[in-house]
Amino acid sequence: MKKTMTIAALMLAFITLSAQTDRFEQRYNLLVSKLGPAGVGVETLLDNWEQADSTNEKMLSARFNYYLAKARTSQVVKKDTRKYLGMSPLLSLKDTTGRDVYYYQEDFFDDDLYGQAIKVADRMIGMYQDKIDYRFMKANAYIAYEKESPDMALAYLVELAQEDAARTRPWVFSGTGQDKSFLEDAMQEYCYTFYTIGSPQAMKAFLTLSEKMNSLHPSNVNYLNNMGSYYLVTEKNPKKALKYYKKALKKNPDDETALKNIEVAKRMKTKKK
Repeated sequence: MKKTMTIAALMLAFITLSAQTDRFEQRYNLLVSKLGPAGVGVETLLDNWEQADSTNEKMLSARFNYYLAKARTSQVVKKDTRKYLGMSPLLSLKDTTGRDVYYYQEDFFDDDLYGQAIKVADRMIGMYQDKIDYRFMKANAYIAYEKESPDMALAYLVELAQEDAARTRPWVFSGTGQDKSFLEDAMQEYCYTFYTIGSPQAMKAFLTLSEKMNSLHPSNVNYLNNMGSYYLVTEKNPKKALKYYKKALKKNPDDETALKNIEVAKRMKTKKK
């Protein structure tokens, strides 16, 4: 009888907590829809929600989004390049000498608030170690913060790739278990992000991450193609680029990326001669 009463009390406590969480979530969604993730009243609501349920995933995600949004400000900056951080300009004008000047919207971050967001991400990663969503959340925050010089992002992604290679359990993404090749595809997306940013440091990160992934997954020709593209685009070295594209074709004779880029590299090599 005593055991039954204890179980009933625990169930009642769980139901009460669940109802509280639902109310907080509803109020949070309403506030965000009207005022944004860092609007007036959001922090107070999150504080109250955390007091009621300090390990709730949705609360922690909301807390991360609050700090990141609060840390971020946007400014219009002037550059003399047609592309900046992979973006097209908001507008272009002529200066007094007739030279084109380009204007971009760029994000800047308050270091203290940004640091708070990263702490929340680390907390979630520690609590939910199989959920790769939160690893991506942290990597994306690094990329947004570092922009042209993604040093922390690169180091974190290399570490994640090494962890993935040693894992025996599947990652969970958006609540669903993933197959073994999941992270390979995700890392290719990050390589593309570095390539799109296009700065010298980002292109170096593109090469380094591709080299790491190729060493861990030598049968994946995407990373060989990436390495070829680095030498073709950044180093303007079609001879070296061809070596990587041909390696990719040996592994997959029908790989369209390698076939197309071989033709580009051959034309560039002929033009140089």
